[in-house]
Parts: sequence; C-alpha cells; structure tokens
Amino acid sequence: MWFITLLLLIFILGLIILVHEFGHFITAKKSGVYIYEFSIGMGPIIKTFKGKDGIDYNIRAFPIGGFVSMAGEVYEDADTKKIPKEKFMCNKKWYQRLIILGAGVFNNFVLAIVLLFVMTLIWGARSLEPRISEVLPDSAAAEAGLTSGDLILSVNDHKVRTWDIAQIRLYMKDKDNTYKITVKHEDGSVKDYNVTPKTIKNEETGEEQHQFGFSIEEKITKGFGVSFKYAFQKFGSLIANMWITVVNLFTGKIALNNLSGPVGIYHVVGDSIAYGVEQIIYLIALLSINVGLINILPLPAFDGGRIFFLIIEKIKGSPINQKFENWCHTIFFFLLILLMIYITIFDIIRF
Repeated sequence: MWFITLLLLIFILGLIILVHEFGHFITAKKSGVYIYEFSIGMGPIIKTFKGKDGIDYNIRAFPIGGFVSMAGEVYEDADTKKIPKEKFMCNKKWYQRLIILGAGVFNNFVLAIVLLFVMTLIWGARSLEPRISEVLPDSAAAEAGLTSGDLILSVNDHKVRTWDIAQIRLYMKDKDNTYKITVKHEDGSVKDYNVTPKTIKNEETGEEQHQFGFSIEEKITKGFGVSFKYAFQKFGSLIANMWITVVNLFTGKIALNNLSGPVGIYHVVGDSIAYGVEQIIYLIALLSINVGLINILPLPAFDGGRIFFLIIEKIKGSPINQKFENWCHTIFFFLLILLMIYITIFDIIRF
C-alpha cells in the first residue's frame, strides 16, 4: 500500500509541477526567449532528451519541484556571443516578462478549475453554503442554542459565504475560546450566539481539537451548468480560505506546525486513496491551488517576488540592482529550505 501511495504522490506532484512549469515554458518560447533546459524534478538528471528545438528536456531524481532555465532571466548572461540579445528574457517587453512569470500560476489555477468541473460533472456538486443540517445533543452548539437549518453568516464578525471559509474561521485560535457565530434562522431572523467548543485530544497525534457539535448540509446537485458554476465558486472559496490561512500564520492565530510538507502530503494522499477517485481529483485541485497561491505571493524566490521586482522596475523606470535582487532571492530560498525542514520534522513527529 505504501508503494502505491508513493507512486500516486509522485504522479500528483509531477502533474502539478509539469503544468506550472509548462506555463513558463510555452509563454517564454512563444515570446522568442532562448531556453536552455526544461526540467521536472530537482537534483541529478535521471533521463534527458534533446529536442529538435535544441532544448534539453530532463527528468531529475527528486519530484519536489521543477524549472525552466531561460537566457537572461534577470540580467544578460555571459552567452552574448552565442545567443542574440533579443532572445534574452530580460530584453523582452515588460508585459511579455510579466506574462512569462505569471503563466505558471495561471496554469495551476486553470488545472484546479478544470478538475473541479470534471469532478462535479461526474459526482455532482455539494452545496457550498454553511447551513447546519444537524446539531448533536449535549454539544457546545446545542448548549449555545444553534438549531438545524441555521445558516452561518459570520464567525467572530468575519463574514462567511461558504463552509470552507467558516471552517477556517472556526479553526483559528480565539483568546477566550468563545466564538461569536451569527446565524440566519429558517424564519429569516438573524441572531448571534456565543459558542464555547469542547476541547478533545487526538489520541494518535496528541493534538487538541475543537468540537462544536454540528454538521453541515451536503445537498448534491448535478448538471453541466451547475458544475461549471460550482467549479468557479469552489475555486474562489478555496483561494479565500488559503489566503486567510496565510495571513493568520503571521498573526499567530494559526500555528506554523499545522502546515504540511512532503511527509504530511504523503499521508493525505494515502487517506484519499481510501475515499476513492473523487477525493484524489479534489486533492490534486486543492494542491494545485496551493502551489499557485504560494507562488504568486510577492516574496523573493517565488514567481510573485520576481513579478514584484518587475513592477518596481516599471515604476522607477530602471532595472533593480542585480546583486541586491539576487541576494534577496538567495536568502529567501535558504529560509524556505529551513522552513521545509522544520515542517518536515513536525510531520515526522505527528505521523
């Protein structure tokens, strides 16, 4: 079973990386940028192929990334005698460089929307609204006064339009462990409830979890139009959910050790196999959105960081100091490696 899980993990990561890097690759190629190499994976090359276009297409040993090596990605390379200056990426028009840098994220988002559409076209679309279907007796929700049929409008004064967003708001730490939940009853009246969830300990991981004691309605509808609409709505909901997560990692309302690295993702993939193909497709969509959103953040070493420097260049009317930009990317990349090691250690302890 572990071998099947590992193969599926490699396939999922490979697909997401391939789609992302192909975005950079095809837009760079169409823009006339000279490309040295297109690689899936990192580390030593295990398979290489020289294309008729002169590009080296490589598969590398570790399926944890990928890259497209282009001439003059930031500034002109030393190969000015071999490669015409107009083929350096840095000499392309500003909007062309912007498209090349953003194409990977765009592809990840498109992949997620397509997968969500296909998934719901086959199995149907689950209701996104945070409407309570059942309240468990003697639970925190029951004691507070929540009832079946209530529609959650906000959590701690933060509006929630979908269960994805409501869920992350309920997951976040609260000072006194009391959550203000605003609901709309079936008769149309709106009321606030203060809910203090019961704390339970996960016997496997030792982590404390909040138990509110209610479940959400999962009405399923089918149809082409329904699936098309759902794909975009679910995509927007997941983007909002992830953005809230990123912001609150910095505020401390969500702990850093709640993030998952390769080990954690491996276990999620294993769990998804048990739930079937639908869950695997959903997981690929979810991870693709994750990769896209993280990459578009305006931080060095990410596509978003390079786009940010490009925007600064446009505003100031001249290129940013090469050494300064390279140092920013290098330092932040090193910090990312440290973060990955930290998360992986917690994953190993947890699992």
